[in-house]
Parts: sequence; structure tokens; C-alpha cells
Amino acid sequence: MTESVLKAIRHYCAYQERCHSDVRHRLLELNARGTELEEIMAALIAEGFLNEERFAKAYCGGKFRIKQWGRKKIIRELKQKQVSDYCIQKALKEIDEDEYRKTLLHLAIKKKEELGKEASVWARNQKIYRYLLQRGFEWDVINEIMPQIND
Repeated sequence: MTESVLKAIRHYCAYQERCHSDVRHRLLELNARGTELEEIMAALIAEGFLNEERFAKAYCGGKFRIKQWGRKKIIRELKQKQVSDYCIQKALKEIDEDEYRKTLLHLAIKKKEELGKEASVWARNQKIYRYLLQRGFEWDVINEIMPQIND
């Protein structure tokens, strides 16, 4: 049984980057338990199929570039996947600060255009703030770009 489970889990890890908790959950679904599960996890790490830092960097880069998530949301999701703080910090270094601010500005302008003529500037700005906070951007960075969209 171990060899068939190992083959299946290698395929699972080769398809895309996986975190340790996702692989552990998948192994439990495949009825791997106890020492067998730990041996398979160790083998995957030794063979390079499983690398938490590599996963965190790929996840962080993808969620920022494709879904345009902010740092706070990325951190929250990685912590939910039980990724270590060290790997999270290494992954966040992959986000270029200029690109981060350009993305934030782009999202703010897009939301402003989407809202059109709101009853008041204050109400429109509150909706933009809420939208950007919900996407995981930091309050202080949002405050820095808001004057640019209100010109």
C-alpha cells in the first residue's frame, strides 16, 4: 500500500506546489496514518516534492499578481495553511514594493470609476477604503495613495 500511496502523493505534489498541511490532509484521505504518514512526508521532503518555503513564495507571488491580494490577506491565508512565520516573511520579500503600490493605486482608481458619482466624496472614499482593506492592503499604505485618486 505504501508504494501506491507514495506514487499518488508524488503526482499530487508534482502537479502544483503544495504546503505540508495540504499534503498531510491528502495522505489522511488516502488512509495513511501514523509512522507511515510521517515516513511518506519525510520522503517527499527529501526528494524535493515538498518544500514549504518554495510553496510560500509561489503562493504569495500568485495571489498578489493574479488575484491582486494585499500582504495582510496573503499572510492570513498562509497562516491558515499552517506555513511557518519564517517562510511567510521570505515569501513576502518576493513582492516588489513599487509594483505593490501601483497595484493598490490601480485597484483604487478602478473602484472609484466603478462607484461613479457617489452622494459625497466622503462616502465614496469610505467604500474605497473598505474595498482595499477587504483585499488585504494595509491601512497606512492605503492612506498614502488616497490623495492621488481624489485629485
